[in-house]
Amino acid sequence: GGTACVVTGQPLDTAKVKMQTFPGMYKGIVDCFLKTYKQVGFRGLYGGTTPALVASIAENSVLFMCYGFCQQIVRKIAGVDRKTKLSDLQNAASGSFASAFAALVLCPTELVKCRLQAMHEMQLSGKIMQGHNTVWSVVKSVIQTDGPLGFYRGLSSTLLREVPGYFFFFGGYELSRTFFASGRSKDELGPIPLLLSGGFGGSCLWIAVYPVDCVKSRIQVLSMAGKQTGFMGTFATVVRTEGVLALYSGLKPTMIRAFLANGALFLTYEYSRKLMLKQLSSY
Repeated sequence: GGTACVVTGQPLDTAKVKMQTFPGMYKGIVDCFLKTYKQVGFRGLYGGTTPALVASIAENSVLFMCYGFCQQIVRKIAGVDRKTKLSDLQNAASGSFASAFAALVLCPTELVKCRLQAMHEMQLSGKIMQGHNTVWSVVKSVIQTDGPLGFYRGLSSTLLREVPGYFFFFGGYELSRTFFASGRSKDELGPIPLLLSGGFGGSCLWIAVYPVDCVKSRIQVLSMAGKQTGFMGTFATVVRTEGVLALYSGLKPTMIRAFLANGALFLTYEYSRKLMLKQLSSY
């Protein structure tokens, strides 16, 4: 599921990070794509793909594993047995709890991804003299400059994005599946309803937490050039110097990506889960 998510949406995610971090450089999504292609080539749109794959696979593996555990915890809190189907609201709460664990594996890999995606802009703006254009060079730079804990720059903003964001993510997904099921079992839904439900859930997530993600990207990328203030300090600086709308830079490619990538994520997740359960039941 994580692999499908990255393969579907990586160029749009790259545009998002570039526009979030350097909103003055680009007029919009098309301008960002064209300038990146002219200056760096097609590979520029796939900057940070390797750590993005690692991040997405690690995050979604932990997320969906903990989602199952958290559903059991919610069942105990609600006082219902293991076989009882949870409500959409209870599933949303389970996803929100699970995201806190996923954030711990996501933060380090996303930091490397964001830095690689915005490396060209950091050089153009003069914030760094020479970019580190490989995964290993960025990893080595973080360790040399900040030590192992340097990989957790932006952890508080990652948690602030993930915990409420995944409430809307799973809540939107389950609500949409309930709508399409119309009284039938959700497990009977075909690929199109699953794609649309995943896309709707992803859209709900990003609409709810986009400004938080914008601040997180700035902290993780701009910390290459020196120590950054925390979440509230960065948030206040952006609002004061650039205005509230700067927190929504790159929203358009994000929403396009959110629908496509999360539709692919949930479709792949549901079908691979069914395949695995079928294999297990045959033993």
